Amino acid sequence: MPPSNKATRINLFSLRTPQMRAFHLTWIAFFVCFFAWFATAPLMPVIAGDLKLTNDEVYSIGIAGVFATVLARFAIGPLCDKYGPRLAYTALLAFGALPVIGVAFAWDYTSFLMFRLLIGIIGASFVITQFHTSVMFAPNVVGTANATVGGWGNAGGGVTQSVMPVVLAGVAAWGFSMGLAWRYAQVLPAVLMLITAGLYWKYTQDTPEGNFADMRRLGISSSCSSPLRSEVFGAASEAA
Repeated sequence: MPPSNKATRINLFSLRTPQMRAFHLTWIAFFVCFFAWFATAPLMPVIAGDLKLTNDEVYSIGIAGVFATVLARFAIGPLCDKYGPRLAYTALLAFGALPVIGVAFAWDYTSFLMFRLLIGIIGASFVITQFHTSVMFAPNVVGTANATVGGWGNAGGGVTQSVMPVVLAGVAAWGFSMGLAWRYAQVLPAVLMLITAGLYWKYTQDTPEGNFADMRRLGISSSCSSPLRSEVFGAASEAA
C-alpha cells in the first residue's frame, strides 16, 4: 500500500490542494442543498393560501420532504462507492434543482406534494459530504473535517428561514402578486444548486490521488483507508 495522501491538517484559507477544495466545496454544496430543501418552509403561509391547502395537507407536505430523504440516503452511498463523490454530488445538485424549480409550477395539493417529495432527495447530500471528507483527510483530523463541513452545511437550513422571506418580499416589490412572487422566489435556490454543481464538477476530485474512473482505467491503487472506498481500489491493490 502506498503512503497515504490524505491531508493531515486543515488549512481553512487555502484552495491549492484537492483536499481543501473538497473541504470547502462539500460544505458549500451541503449548505446550498439544505437551503433549497427548506426553501418553501418559510413561505408556506403564502403557498397554502395560494393553493388553498388545509392544515392537514400542509402537515403531509412537511412529512413528504423528510420521507424521501431516508430512501435517498440509502441509495446514494453505493453510488458514491461506485462512481465517486464528485459525480454523485454533481448529479444530485443538477437533478435536484429540477423539483426545486418544479415546485413553482405546482397547481394544487397533489402536484405540490409530488415536487416536495422529490425535493427531499437532496437531503442525501449529507452522505456525500461525509464520504468525500472521509477519503480526503487523515484520521488525526477527519473527525474535525466531518464535523465542520456538516455544521456549516446544516446552517443552510437556518439561513433559508431568513433569506427566502426577503426574496419573496423583493419579488413582490417589483409589482408581482404574492401568488406569483413565491413561485419566482424558487428560482434562487435552483440556480444556486446548478452553479454549485458546475463548481463541484470542475474543481473537486474523488480522492487525493484522482477520480475513481481515471484510476480504474489506469489500474492505480488508492491510498484511501476509509471503509467507504470503492471495491475497485481493493482489487487494484491485490493485482499489484
